[in-house]
Amino acid sequence: MSEQKIRNMEEFAAAIGVSRPTVSKFFNDPASVRPKTREKIEEALERHDYRPNVFAINQNRRSTKNIGVVVPNLADPFFLELARRVELACIDAGYTPIVRSSHGVPELESANLETLRDLKPAGVLLAPFGRESDIRSIKKFDHDFPLVLFDADLSGVGQAFCGTDNFQSINLMVEYLCRSGEPPCFFEMKTPANPNADTRRQAYIESMERHNERPRVHQAMGQGWDFEAIGLAEGGRLLSAGAFETQTILCSNDRLAIGLLAAAYGLGRRVGHGADCNLRVAGHDDHPFSRFTCPALTTISQDYDGIVSRAVTSLLQAIERDRSRSERIDTTFEGRLIMRDSA
Repeated sequence: MSEQKIRNMEEFAAAIGVSRPTVSKFFNDPASVRPKTREKIEEALERHDYRPNVFAINQNRRSTKNIGVVVPNLADPFFLELARRVELACIDAGYTPIVRSSHGVPELESANLETLRDLKPAGVLLAPFGRESDIRSIKKFDHDFPLVLFDADLSGVGQAFCGTDNFQSINLMVEYLCRSGEPPCFFEMKTPANPNADTRRQAYIESMERHNERPRVHQAMGQGWDFEAIGLAEGGRLLSAGAFETQTILCSNDRLAIGLLAAAYGLGRRVGHGADCNLRVAGHDDHPFSRFTCPALTTISQDYDGIVSRAVTSLLQAIERDRSRSERIDTTFEGRLIMRDSA
């Protein structure tokens, strides 16, 4: 290894006797330069302490090989798993993913998009907050860069949306719970952070009416992303007050259900479908921890692979169109019933 410190591409090109444009061409696409020249550059990289500043190179391009990925909160294992799969799909497609978390703070969503704007991404995949999102700033970004939404939708924004068919998935769960025991009550947050919650409530109401059952919606007070804590506190309050009209409770998401399971345990309620049980609890999402609760949580599994694959494909198609707009395409995937011991 040479002791000479190479500070930039110009110095590297001069040190190895190759033109600066040829070196730049190599770093953009090694196969685009002649084999002998490529071998010379690769051999020189072994001798010199130099690697190009990829972001600086990208700043000089009209479009880069970067894809931004923005999710509401990477501390949530659900979004962590989605982001992981999106990241791998982008890498497989030959792009460099830049994952940004908004840490449960809606204002950071807009800030993340502005940071990505400075990096000139080829496009962005966004799982939005929903009602708390700054629609104006997202629409402005959508005007300038290819944008595809996943998980949660924002009407009229983005070139595509990919997510779960909540009407199908909730109906699937309601049908199972009704035929296997008492019809379910619905437990949700009064001010949910994710717009999917509103869709799931409406899906629950419609499904119960189709089954000739009266919908029973119960709302937990609280805001933010501490779903388990809210489920524990509010679920415990409602259980203690005898507020649930039936012994079956469908939660709008698994994290809320996990909190409710803890509340039931603290109150001495036995959860499950055995003869000695007096409460059934179900959720939605197949959260990574749902199989490890006690009892394991009955839930709906979302098609992670289908959603991610379609979202990335839609973005790549938008990138290939060079930002020219086309009719927005929405794709939803069916959920799958996961029957475990809690219901």
